[in-house]
Amino acid sequence: MTNPATAQTSQKPVLVVDYGAQYAQLIARRVREANVYSEIVPHTYTTEQLLAKNPAAIILSGGPSSVYAEGAPNVGADLFEAGIPVLGICYGFQAMAAALGGTVAETGSREYGATDVTLVGESRSILASTPAAQTTWMSHGDSVQSAPEGFDVLASSAGAPVAAFANEEKCLFGVQWHPEVKHSEFGQKVLENFLFNGAKLEKNWTATSILDEQVDRIKAQIGDAKVICGLSGGVDSAVAAALVQRAVGDQLTCVFVNHGLLRAGEAEQVELDFVASTGAKLYVANEQDRFLNALGGVSDPETKRKIIGREFIRAFEEAERAIMAEAASEGEEIKFLVQGTLYPDVVESGGGEGAANIKSHHNVGGLPEDLRFELVEPLRALFKDEVRAVGAELGLPPEIVGRQPFPGPGLGIRIVGEITGERLELLRKADAIARAELTAAGLDNEVWQMPVVLLADVRSVGVMGDGRTYGHPIVLRPVSSEDAMTADWSRLPYDLLAKISNRITNEVEGVNRVVLDVTSKPPGTIEWE
Repeated sequence: MTNPATAQTSQKPVLVVDYGAQYAQLIARRVREANVYSEIVPHTYTTEQLLAKNPAAIILSGGPSSVYAEGAPNVGADLFEAGIPVLGICYGFQAMAAALGGTVAETGSREYGATDVTLVGESRSILASTPAAQTTWMSHGDSVQSAPEGFDVLASSAGAPVAAFANEEKCLFGVQWHPEVKHSEFGQKVLENFLFNGAKLEKNWTATSILDEQVDRIKAQIGDAKVICGLSGGVDSAVAAALVQRAVGDQLTCVFVNHGLLRAGEAEQVELDFVASTGAKLYVANEQDRFLNALGGVSDPETKRKIIGREFIRAFEEAERAIMAEAASEGEEIKFLVQGTLYPDVVESGGGEGAANIKSHHNVGGLPEDLRFELVEPLRALFKDEVRAVGAELGLPPEIVGRQPFPGPGLGIRIVGEITGERLELLRKADAIARAELTAAGLDNEVWQMPVVLLADVRSVGVMGDGRTYGHPIVLRPVSSEDAMTADWSRLPYDLLAKISNRITNEVEGVNRVVLDVTSKPPGTIEWE
């Protein structure tokens, strides 16, 4: 089994040391967006462990602690003598200052949210090509009062006399604000100044380089063995399968279990578009009746999830046995299983390195101990946007690589109540209308995801054709996000919402009301169940 801590790339990483920041993943993403490879590691790493990963540079993230609090995470001063370029952000900036002999104090003057900073002195360093006065995003109570010896002060704010500093000779830098968030007007420029002017790195992390490297890795891992992959209809499994297909061709067989819980046109997308664009061998298991029968009379969401998961595994195993029997008849054996594990899955599941376990992902920690296959995980080092870029590079159609995130249990958790064939068809029609209108409005790229939810156990009174109706409500849940860990509801144009509502109530029999969910995450989740 692959060690969850092992990166699936030979690139030297920019290490993001996570001090408990809500934005650690975002820092790593911003570095990747600059075409430089990055990885997240926990603050429990010693200097020796950090250096053992052969980093190209290191970024110390923000965090909720005070550097002087008992048990607060710290950074060893020896890290700054190792000759590795380092950038401290927020708490990482303060920890860096304290370790190097600067002064950090709780002043009672806190700065949260949009904060104006002013560049000071003659040195611009990592703030080069940014204005003398700019708006940043801060979240701190303590502040650096004096910079360590040998450091130039680059900026200040009302609550932070030292809001940025630099030691060009040792390639050490720090900022009090969060350059990774878009609220910091010139944040990406600051990060890129560190990467390219300070650390002197090259832009070598691109869709083409990822594809070429992963194809070589897959060939080396699989050799001439047979491999199997489960296709869900989603972006991750499709791109993972297409990568393996590019590497080993007919050695791969893809299995698509059609559980009948997909949206309109998605089964056809897998069976036609995916095969046409990749040439992959596809085994289709049509199991709609099996899932509906197993779900009959069940309304509890967790029970529905468990039933769907159980039946999927059974259906996949049956397909697997059929494929393995065919391979055995030809004197061959299936040795590998492809999974679409992404980097956020690894990080959120603990990463095997002491990172916080936000939520367990089935493809990281939920596999059986006696799994008889060796895993092939070509997307393990990638974020979602990188997966889409690689998919496009592989020639997958926009309908696949641009598909909005969709839960494994499918429409089964977008029907609040019992799942029936009739309710599934009703929800498919409503969902298809909402998606079509969103596309027609040119807003697909503005909305991370728009679940359409059927409140099957709720009815409301309506009037249609001068007659009383007693129909189901449909909920629209458009959200904007970068990583799905946090999200806000998308402010769609009123005309678009009105058009979606009118079409659904006019065209979908049994629905007489459309409502909009305007809850952020947290406190709500993106899906209703």
